[in-house]
Amino acid sequence: MIDCSILIIDDSKSVLSALEILLQFTYKSVDTISNPNQISSYPNLKDIDIILLDMNFSAGVNSGNEGLFWLKEIKKKAPNTSIITMTAYGGVDLAVKALKEGADDFILKPWNNEKLLLTIKSAYSLRKSKAEINQLKQKENNLKQLINQKKNLIIGNSKALEQVLKLTRKVAKTNVNVLITGENGTGKELIAQELHQLSERKNEVFISVDMGSISETLFESELFGHIKGSFTDAKEDRVGKFEAANGGTLFLDEIGNLSLQMQAKLLSVIQNKEIVRVGSNKTIPVNIRLLCATNCSLNQMVSDGLFREDLLYRINTIHIEVPNLRDREDDVLTLAEFFLNKFALKYGKSGLQINNNAKEKLKTYRWPGNIRELQHTIERAVILCEEKILRPDDFILNTAASNIPNQFENMKLEEMEEMMIENALNKHNGNYTAAANELGITRQTLYNKMKK
Repeated sequence: MIDCSILIIDDSKSVLSALEILLQFTYKSVDTISNPNQISSYPNLKDIDIILLDMNFSAGVNSGNEGLFWLKEIKKKAPNTSIITMTAYGGVDLAVKALKEGADDFILKPWNNEKLLLTIKSAYSLRKSKAEINQLKQKENNLKQLINQKKNLIIGNSKALEQVLKLTRKVAKTNVNVLITGENGTGKELIAQELHQLSERKNEVFISVDMGSISETLFESELFGHIKGSFTDAKEDRVGKFEAANGGTLFLDEIGNLSLQMQAKLLSVIQNKEIVRVGSNKTIPVNIRLLCATNCSLNQMVSDGLFREDLLYRINTIHIEVPNLRDREDDVLTLAEFFLNKFALKYGKSGLQINNNAKEKLKTYRWPGNIRELQHTIERAVILCEEKILRPDDFILNTAASNIPNQFENMKLEEMEEMMIENALNKHNGNYTAAANELGITRQTLYNKMKK
């Protein structure tokens, strides 16, 4: 017996009896009502799988208008229920009207039993398909909400931060491409997330891609997708990041690490607003809001022939410069308290406080690693502390790194990076992973910078 509930609505008791006898041995629940006015008070109408609805109820009236009226009422109360209309008058013309109003199928009286059973079977399959689609849509919405949940907050009220947030709020409502620049650890991705959360795309996905971690051989596959068999390891079709972000926001971090060849491919997609999966000839339109970020000077890279000027124009409609933590002196202690409470909760050390001398130490430090360095410093202090009051000695600061800006005075960005990379590699005896961790970049980004 099929686990399907059927409701038959017809003013003819002989019709109700005939249909009930025909269906009761095949379907788990078959119910009947002879007066359509009972529809409004029928319990759990939206849970009914299939409704067989007569189109005429008043004696001498054969227009089908009554049935069309009740069809609309049922669709309001039970939009996902499959409805099959029944009529002995009006023929196909009336059936077409019913279909336009939301009916899933129709049968003409007198009916053929075999055809009727096939019609109901098809309607039940349609009902299940609708339910599955609704479940998938709900799962998709839940997934989007989960992905878009803010893992961090933008904390601080310094003048430098407020200026950035003011520009962010102004730009967010538009669809223009935004380039976000700033040193490592300043929170560029948080600004990108804020742009997404304040935009009209906030209910769609926000997808972040670290361009520095994508090798040149996998660039097209990662961003544009591929089809099964397009290369050795392509064992199934794969959706790329552009296609996955369709309707939402795509954030390309470390965009300054792209080779000129990859830049050309990216430019083509941005211009044409369509992608082609690796191994396919079919173009797929994409509708995304593009946000990019880098700690490099792209204008200098353009001058040096390392970055395409036309790509820079495409991604740089609006430029947002995220301030260094040393330029947000008023926010240092606010952020320190936030991280202190966060890690005290995480490691079960409630009631921790920072004394005044330690606060002064944190406030006067230059923070070359910016917010990321502050976060790691506070976490390390919380883990290692033995008392409730944290003193200056509890905070281990890299005072040598703090003086780096003075060493770099009058140097170009590339020269600064080269010196920092060389120092980090020497310090860790050529260990690339350790050097990359100290520099706050990925191992692949370190390779790319050395190659450049």
